[in-house]
Amino acid sequence: MDVKSRHHLRSDEIDEIRERLADRLGVTLDADSFELVELTDSPFDLVLVDDEPAVLYVDEDPFLTVRGANEYPPETGTVTVDAGAVSFVSDGADVMRPGITEADDGIAEGDLVVIAEESHGKVLAVGRALVDGDEMAGDEGKVVESVHHVGDELYEFAV
Repeated sequence: MDVKSRHHLRSDEIDEIRERLADRLGVTLDADSFELVELTDSPFDLVLVDDEPAVLYVDEDPFLTVRGANEYPPETGTVTVDAGAVSFVSDGADVMRPGITEADDGIAEGDLVVIAEESHGKVLAVGRALVDGDEMAGDEGKVVESVHHVGDELYEFAV
């Protein structure tokens, strides 16, 4: 991943990120520095929060990265998967209904979501909901499309 540009965000841009993440995920970003990193070979841009890649922009929309979600655990917008789904989700697979043990009822189709494993609550991936949260559990079908996961280039990004 090549860095196209890098600059500190203005206070109004920081306020917008904080407000949107608080509204969508119940997260409070308590940090001193916010730096936008524009990438040339990625569909995402990153925001370094205290020098850690904690926020990404997906279609101009700020959302937590996997690292960010593990650092600032979300209170809402989470889909939880069982142990059998962990290796697949960690490798970037989309989430299927049988692997889901719990999903936030407030999730709407099209929302970005955090995907966590049930035993320790560690975040494995970020995805886009293909159905509402109350329709996620079941016997068959894909319900979350993977956007970013543990071990991908974005996860491995270092400053």
